[in-house]
Amino acid sequence: MLYRNFRGVKGGEIDLVCRHGETLVFVEVKTRTSEDFGRPMDAVDGKKRLRIVKGAMAWLRMLDLPDLVFRFDVVEVLVSESVEIRVIENAFGLPSNYYY
Repeated sequence: MLYRNFRGVKGGEIDLVCRHGETLVFVEVKTRTSEDFGRPMDAVDGKKRLRIVKGAMAWLRMLDLPDLVFRFDVVEVLVSESVEIRVIENAFGLPSNYYY
């Protein structure tokens, strides 16, 4: 893990910034105590994805826009009688109005 709870100056937020080999990974962690309202991934809607993308772009600008591969992952945590953790790699991509 490189950083936790990153907030961009002009908006955007990322729960975790990590590396997986040569890939920079921006991670959203969603925790739920039940699936009554769907899986944790269901809470990562378009508005939330935009906040994550804005945070990622802010992070990349801090690095002077390096030539590297990055992706967006979501970690689902379900806590009930036991704990279930599921990593969804490449959970979403850049919206069509963004490019890198």
